[in-house]
Amino acid sequence: MSLAKVTINRLATGVPGLDALLGGGLPEFSFNLLAGPPGSGKTTLAHQMMFALASSTRPALYFTVLGEPPLKMLRYQQQFEFFDSEKVNHCVHFINLAEETATGDLTKVLTRMVAEVERRGPSLVFVDSFRSVILASESEGNVFISLQHFIQQLGMLMTSWQATTFLLGEYFSQNDPSPVFTVADGLIWLRQSVQSNSMVRKMEVLKMRGQPSLPGLHTFRIDNRGIRVFGPPPVVAKARDSHCTVGDFLTTGVRIPMGVSGLDAIMGGGLPRGYSLLVAGPSGSSKSILASAFLAEGARQGETGVIAAFEQRSKLSRGREIAHLIESDRIGVVDTLSPSLSVDEMSMLLIAEIRRLKASRVVIDSLSGFELALAPTFRSDFRESLFRMVSALTGLGVSVFMTSELEDRYNELRFSPYGTAFLTDAIIVQRYIEVDSRLQRVMAVVKVRASAHSNGLYLFHIDDSGIRIGEKLVGYEGLLGGRPKRQRAANDPLIGADDG
Repeated sequence: MSLAKVTINRLATGVPGLDALLGGGLPEFSFNLLAGPPGSGKTTLAHQMMFALASSTRPALYFTVLGEPPLKMLRYQQQFEFFDSEKVNHCVHFINLAEETATGDLTKVLTRMVAEVERRGPSLVFVDSFRSVILASESEGNVFISLQHFIQQLGMLMTSWQATTFLLGEYFSQNDPSPVFTVADGLIWLRQSVQSNSMVRKMEVLKMRGQPSLPGLHTFRIDNRGIRVFGPPPVVAKARDSHCTVGDFLTTGVRIPMGVSGLDAIMGGGLPRGYSLLVAGPSGSSKSILASAFLAEGARQGETGVIAAFEQRSKLSRGREIAHLIESDRIGVVDTLSPSLSVDEMSMLLIAEIRRLKASRVVIDSLSGFELALAPTFRSDFRESLFRMVSALTGLGVSVFMTSELEDRYNELRFSPYGTAFLTDAIIVQRYIEVDSRLQRVMAVVKVRASAHSNGLYLFHIDDSGIRIGEKLVGYEGLLGGRPKRQRAANDPLIGADDG
């Protein structure tokens, strides 16, 4: 006997980022558990989904089993933007089970729930807090039906009534032997921890039957809009419409100008579109000025850009041209002042702003400030998370400009304190050197993947008009600790294509 394949409808939860974590949405008619310690966001998550999903054709029933009335709970939930007072008592109904729960008789609790479900015919059912029902039954010692039987009965009834069900419970360990873990079709675990002065919230989809949910812990934030989940940024196939991809550069050769006279030439014709560029140098070496020129040149070419500035936001925006571009919404600025920041959250904020503006240039200034802005728990895997973020951004077809603060030790050549040079397609290093008893700035192009570029050191200067690339430094052998030495001037051929 062959069985016809059943198509499971997936519901959009209304929680930004959650549907992707679940594997495409919430399976309709599923039996789910929202678990975690008190204060982790279970009730907020349940209300946000309920108000997003509830309608006249899909009514919701919210059971509360606490001693306090639902009115008190609603007083706080009304502070969120997702709360819709017009739905209350129309397609969203609240039922207090405190009296039945207090008896410790699970039979009475189940009977009341059955009666309310049969009377109102909801498509969505929430029980908050299911753990309170269990604790009350255990404390009385006169359970008429076993906990396992109660859960099985509840799950069977809700499925037969074609209701999507959510049980909310205060659980502290995933090793809890509760039978609800086995019966549940979906298990979403919320957790929180205080690290330094940061509240870090994480979510894990431990179980979601019938669909491939994303594994691992994913950060989320609670603000006046409700809950926002930040999963790993999606790595998409590189755009093939208006922008060249990194791989396509070998055949198309599309390059974008940097906005600094002379720099395009020593890079072999500009930055290949869709590349990631790391500009490394000590404090004051003009990394931010170069970043501003990069964005301003994009605007002159008809492109829009996005800034994520972690060090003195005014550094990039204090220039009149950049400030005007920001005011005219040709350059977007991503808010980097949120506490408990994670790389995945920043990735999603950047991607949202890129899509809003259809931006093709992104500046991250700087990686050093970025790391300091993260909550402590996210710094240990900064390099891996940054790799995912850069891959996601370049996958959208944008050109990414990153700066990295380095201590100039004069006798050590480094590009990044994180070992992140490998994940960038191009590197420009800026240094200070001593020439004729004067401190001078020099710039060199270290690599441009699959492209010929100059291998020379170039003096550069900063004036009111920005950066000016000067002459090539000839005969200097002191970059790594040696002393200046004059020698016969040589031609400056472009070195071969860099594949590393």
